[in-house]
Amino acid sequence: MKAKKIMIIVLFVLIVSPFLYVQINKIVYDQRVMNYLTDVKRYKNDEIKSVKGVWGIKVPPFYAVVVFADEPLVEYIYFAHNNVKQFSYNINNEGKQKVITVSDLKHYDPSRSSQCGYL
Repeated sequence: MKAKKIMIIVLFVLIVSPFLYVQINKIVYDQRVMNYLTDVKRYKNDEIKSVKGVWGIKVPPFYAVVVFADEPLVEYIYFAHNNVKQFSYNINNEGKQKVITVSDLKHYDPSRSSQCGYL
């Protein structure tokens, strides 16, 4: 009976730990990018509409998607593994219909980005 309880606990931990790992890392990346934007780049909280940690299928698996309040049609992609770095941007369908181009982007930092264009 005691061995059965231990087996159930071990199975539970093995099943839950990957989900917990992903959720914790999404929060960590979210916070790293938010801290970078407010502490280093000096954005005010009300200038940032959202920062969302994401677990993706591509490498690297964790990144953050940032939407600024004054530019809701564009998502900026940030990596936050060692240093926080703006990697790319994605203009949503409504923005594409309004023909938003790279020169229209208010928060795009080509000196910090590895790639420009659509994801």
